[in-house]
Amino acid sequence: MNKALVYKSTGSWYNLKDEAGNFRKGRIKGRLKIDTDISSTNPIAVGDEVTFHPEDKEGEVYAMIDGIEPRRNYIVRVSPHNRHQKHIVASNLDLAVLVATLAAPRTSVGFIDRFLLTAEMYHIPAVLVFNKADAIEDRTGAERMADAYRQAGYQVLFTNAFEGDSLQELKTLLQDKTALFSGHSGVGKSTLINGLMPDLALRTGAVSDFSGKGQHTTTFAEMFDTPFDSRIIDTPGVKEFGLIDVDKWELAHYFPELRRAMDGCRYNNCLHIAEPDCAVRDQVEAGLIPMERYVSYRTILDDLGNHQRR
Repeated sequence: MNKALVYKSTGSWYNLKDEAGNFRKGRIKGRLKIDTDISSTNPIAVGDEVTFHPEDKEGEVYAMIDGIEPRRNYIVRVSPHNRHQKHIVASNLDLAVLVATLAAPRTSVGFIDRFLLTAEMYHIPAVLVFNKADAIEDRTGAERMADAYRQAGYQVLFTNAFEGDSLQELKTLLQDKTALFSGHSGVGKSTLINGLMPDLALRTGAVSDFSGKGQHTTTFAEMFDTPFDSRIIDTPGVKEFGLIDVDKWELAHYFPELRRAMDGCRYNNCLHIAEPDCAVRDQVEAGLIPMERYVSYRTILDDLGNHQRR
């Protein structure tokens, strides 16, 4: 049985790397039956391990994909084309890296927290990278924000993609791992990857002076082998990170600092809003849980409630 890793998916064709280290173009013939518990708009994602048989077509050897190995994990979001469907961003991950900025285009707390809780849902360790650190004007506010996430248990880095020295800590974290890179367009994600892999030369785009938003430069998710024994999956810029299959009763479990505190609540089904003897609210009032994180939890909880009522 021939096996390969999916390095790029364009929807109909896939770039595969077989066990011998050779790249080949693959496709699915007919309806591929996948033994998985998730139904998504993309049957195969970058990071998947697939089985295939060679197919000679017009003098070239292609790979006809005939199966997919069980996924160790995956990360999903609402499909950009249909909000009622799932889209697998990538699979078999060791790390999820969210590249954010506190300068133009500023990444909202809501976007950050939705990404982090999605990683929590699928048991994928996450790292928050504030790029363009040299452009941050309110450094005190930035450090306070970073401390809130560190207090939750996340690793937070400040980087400048144009300064190689600032990337060393990130490079160390990526060692021997398969890591997903995600973020808004214009946060410098591709530039950051170029800084880690100078020979790659990914196409980058400038931020629009008019909108303050980035322009899409990555069209499809694609995985790259790094010179420091790891793999990086570059993904298209994400405008918003829509949540899917999140139950309001489980939401607090995906905020690590709330999860640690909630064992002290009187009620097992406490939503940490107005219930008596709520250990989460007690810790918020005592300053042990940053108010910003609790407010973000309440905002997402309200959004989930509104969505369910609709």
